[in-house]
Order: sequence, then C-alpha cells, then structure tokens
Amino acid sequence: MSTLRPLKILLVDDEPLARDRLRTLLGDIAAQCPVDIVGEAANGLHALETLHEQAADVVLADIRMPGMDGMTLLAALHEVDPEVPVILVTGHAEVQLAVEAMRRGAYDFIEKPFNIDQLMVVVSRAMETSRLRRENADLRRRDGASSEMLGSSPAFRALKTQLDKVTKSNGRVMLTGPAGSGKEMAARYIHTHSNRASGPFVSVSSATIEPERMEEVLFGRETAERGVEKGLLEQAHGGVVYFDEVADMPLGTQSKILRVLTEQQFTRAGGADKVRVDLRVISSTTRDLRHEIAAGRFRQELYDRLNVVPIAVPALEERREDIPELTRQFIDIFHRTQGLPLRKLTEEAEAMLQTMSWPGNVRQLRNVIERVLILGDNGGPVEARELPGQEATAEAGGKLVLGGAMATLPLREAREVFEREYLLTQINRFGGNISRTAGFVGMERSALHRKLKSLGVVGSGKNGRGGEEDDEDAED
Repeated sequence: MSTLRPLKILLVDDEPLARDRLRTLLGDIAAQCPVDIVGEAANGLHALETLHEQAADVVLADIRMPGMDGMTLLAALHEVDPEVPVILVTGHAEVQLAVEAMRRGAYDFIEKPFNIDQLMVVVSRAMETSRLRRENADLRRRDGASSEMLGSSPAFRALKTQLDKVTKSNGRVMLTGPAGSGKEMAARYIHTHSNRASGPFVSVSSATIEPERMEEVLFGRETAERGVEKGLLEQAHGGVVYFDEVADMPLGTQSKILRVLTEQQFTRAGGADKVRVDLRVISSTTRDLRHEIAAGRFRQELYDRLNVVPIAVPALEERREDIPELTRQFIDIFHRTQGLPLRKLTEEAEAMLQTMSWPGNVRQLRNVIERVLILGDNGGPVEARELPGQEATAEAGGKLVLGGAMATLPLREAREVFEREYLLTQINRFGGNISRTAGFVGMERSALHRKLKSLGVVGSGKNGRGGEEDDEDAED
C-alpha cells in the first residue's frame, strides 16, 4: 500500500490534547499505510467547513462536542459525501450511543483512552474501505472516452475485431498481455459496447487487497453493529466485474469465486442468507496461468471457467504504427484534464517515439508524454531532444556519435550494419509494411526487397524476420 497516494484523514475533537494524541498514533500507522492529516476541527461545524475546502478519505470524530456533536456531524456528512467512512471516538460510558451511531451509518468506533492496536486496525480498515469505494466510484463516473480505443495497425485491428465479437455475448473473457498494454481498457471497451453498458463496471485489483481481507472485500459482511456492508461482487450486480491480475488471487478465495461462477450466488461474511448476483466476469493476467497451475498457485477449474474466450492484447512493440495517434490522444487528454500545453509533434519526435523501446507499453508512453508536457518550457511542437534518453544521441550540430564496435569496422561493413539496423527499425516502425517503409526511405518497393535480401533480412514481419508481409503487406 505504500506505493499509493497518502490517504487523507480529518481529526475532529474539541480537546487539543486528544487531537495531539491521535496525530501521534496515526504517525505510527503511516509506516504501514501513508496517512496525511488534512485538517483538525474543534466541532462538527468547523469540520464541515474544512471538508468544503479539502476532501478527506476518513473522518475521525469525537462523539461529544459542543455545538454540532459527532452524531449530528455524521448525518450531515452523509448528506455531503455518503462514501466517506466516519469513525467515532467515545468514552467508556458511551458505547451504546456509538453502536446506535453505527446503525445510522458510522463505520466504527474507538474508545478513550486509545488503544494503539485497536486504532491501527480500525483506521487501516476504514482507509482501505475508502480507497475501494472511491476507486470504484471514479471508475463508474468515467465517461465513454475512457473506453475509447485508438489505432489502425494490423495488430490493433485484429484485437478490436475480437473485442467486437465478444461484446454481443455474456461469455467470460480472459485478457492476456504484458503489463501496461491496455488490458483494462479492453475490458472497459467490452462493457461499454455490451448490453450491460448501463450497469456498473467494478474493477478488482487482487494485488492491492490484503489476502486476509480479500473475501470480505469481495463478498461483503454482516454484523449486528454495522448491518449489511456490500462487497464488490454485490456492487457489480447487473454489470461487469473485472479481475485485474487474477493470478494474485489467494487459493482459498479462488475456490469461492469458482462457486460464485457456478451458482451466481454467495454468502456474506458473518451472514447466513444467499445473495444472488447477475455478473459478467472479465479477467486479465500478465502471467502464464498454465505455469501457475503446474506450480500449485492457481486452480485448474477456475482457469477453465474464466478462460472461455481468451484474447491476447498486443504489446506496443507490435503496434508501433499506432504510437502517433495514441500520443495525440494523450496530449489532448492532459490538456483537458490538467491544463497542460496542447502541443504537436515534430516529424523527428514522431519517428523517435516509434523507434524507442517500450517495455512498459502504452502506460509507459502515456507517462513519457505527460512528463514531456510538464517539463516543456513552451507551447511549440515537441522535439526529439525532449524525449527521455535521447539527449545524448548526438553532439551539438547533429554530429552522429559512433559506438566503439561500429568505429572499428571497415567502411563497407559499417555501412551494411547501419543499413540493416536502419531498415529493420523502419520496418518495425511501420508494422512490417514494406510499401510504407519503401515510401518513407525513398526507395522503390522492389529495390527495397533486393536490399533487404542482400543484407540477409529474410522477411519483413515483426523485427524484420520471419515470413514476409507482401502485396500491400499489412494494409489488407
């Protein structure tokens, strides 16, 4: 959890010493979960004013305060932001009042004097609940643009054709591909274009949920104090639940998810009644699940249930032709959402982006473009020198810097090495399309074929090797 943004807590107590004590104890929690004290208030009215200026993920409030007390604040907060968990602080004699507050929607309560272990458990759970609530609320609020997929490369067109086919059914889909390639975007595309588009899309990130909390988060729970707390599966009723990196799901939870897929019902933690749900399940993984099955980390039966329609999401390397279009989309998004400059790309920058290495795929490309827009000092076109790792490729005046191995070769051999790598780079840039490569490098198509053959390039597919993609290549 430490890689996530700090969760914001508002402290509300009319006693300064009590607020100081809470602040100190929350500092100990910060070692496990980042905490940011966004404000302190002496009563409920002051708390509402503070929240109007600065949103909070969790509110920790004394139940007895002059003016607007904790109970009144709880009701007011539910009118303003029903998603924020409210933890009430009580004296020993006020436990029954705190239980009544929980029936009215408080998340939990802690007693004075504070017990550090109890405080850590309650606050940590409240922060996790807040994080999950807000993540899923944010996902539901995103408009159709969040599921817009752009591209014209053969690899992208093949992917989109497969996605369009599965939107017409309720079949379970397993998305595979490297990290950052856009698997969640593909899942959202399926949801947006299916008959469940009006229903929720709930994302379950198995890697960020503590294993011991997984079942409670998924299935919800029932307690006498809090009543019913719906889990993510129940929140996804009528829509789509997306299991991101399903390989991270604990084995014990896997068996229960298998039962849900079979019966479309489950029991909440602490409950007795069956809860029926209508769900479409989409899952994704970056790993080879057959290897995980062989290692005893993933259940074969669950794999068979989830892998009804397997779809591979291509790496960015396989769709380099789409990089300029994706880049323009990211520039537009950052301009609209962050007010960053609406800049164009020079031809050199566009070519450089298409030839760079992208181990982080589309996510890495998005991050690079955001960085360039933030650090750029003008609104002019993005130049190649602004791209990360490109500053040292040439000296002042555009002089090419040769590597040691190249500098030791005779002219003829060095020229062949350069021509081979240059042409392979351009072929990859244009997705294996020989006609477009020939047009860019200024050669006749037949002459380019002869040159490739003389350089020992046996084909024009991915990475310039393998079977050739001829006759308008990848355009058809």
